[in-house]
Amino acid sequence: MKGIMAMTSKEIVQRTLDFTNPERVAHSFPESDFLWVNDSAKTRATDWQKVSPTKWERIDEWGNIWQRLDDTTKGEVVKGVLNDVSEIENYELPDFSKFEDFQTVGRARQENKDKWIIGGMPGFAFNIARKLFKIDNYLMALVLEREKIKMLHDRIDILLEDMIRNHAKAGADCVMYPEDWGTQSQIFINPELWYEEFFPRFQKLFGIAHQCGIKVFMHSCGKIGAIVPGLIKAGVDVLQFDQPDLHGIDNLAAHQNSDKITFWCPVDIQKTLQLRDEKIIRQKVREMLDKLWKGKGGFIAGFYSDNVAIGLEPKWQEIASDEFIKYGKRNNFC
Repeated sequence: MKGIMAMTSKEIVQRTLDFTNPERVAHSFPESDFLWVNDSAKTRATDWQKVSPTKWERIDEWGNIWQRLDDTTKGEVVKGVLNDVSEIENYELPDFSKFEDFQTVGRARQENKDKWIIGGMPGFAFNIARKLFKIDNYLMALVLEREKIKMLHDRIDILLEDMIRNHAKAGADCVMYPEDWGTQSQIFINPELWYEEFFPRFQKLFGIAHQCGIKVFMHSCGKIGAIVPGLIKAGVDVLQFDQPDLHGIDNLAAHQNSDKITFWCPVDIQKTLQLRDEKIIRQKVREMLDKLWKGKGGFIAGFYSDNVAIGLEPKWQEIASDEFIKYGKRNNFC
């Protein structure tokens, strides 16, 4: 009698999102179930260049200047490409409308049929637009120059629609975008403004992705509980949080009582992992699986890719990964 074949990574992830009992927890630590692929469109982007003994610089696809103080961290924008809202109308956005620029995704699909392919996105309107200005100038203009900012958001959304359709056509299983909406205590803007200006944009873009037959994954930093219900209502499929304890595991689990929302999280990178306590880390893994996965789906075990940035030796995340593998099996939940 032949043995039952193990599920592929793609099947594991699909069952996770459908809450249809994957045989194990999906995960993004090695050997990851996911493969992230970006397009190859020609933009203003440059590689990092060392400009002094302790400083690196690069230009991103929008024309913003980034800096970092070492050769591993992501850095931050130090000068946006726009100085004032008056420049919005004549600002030339990158072009992501050409399908041939997404052949990297097509090749990845052909070469990795068993993986879940993530089509990389640069963010949605907020994440992109706020980097084009100084953040304070953007937030002020969002209130005082709403019509001009809406014009910019509209132009960005058209660009994003092209990206979503091209990723789907090329064979991606989902698109994923970063959109950091909060500080450690609250979201950046009034929730009413978020629902007025951004909720309809999310709803439209998520709808386009679903019409194209793919899912939508979103990463966000900070405490954004005020807008999580709106994101779920708009149609997001996966919310990726690196600080799940900031939200509260029980609060995240409560969202799953009425919605098929999947959370993708490592053990909290700012709280639990920083304790450097193996017993506590393993207990936290079990709590997350018990409350968010339950052997049914709805949870992806995460892994923060830059241990140096969070000041940790690799072994602490390796302990978490080990416990996710050991405990994250469906037969432990039967």
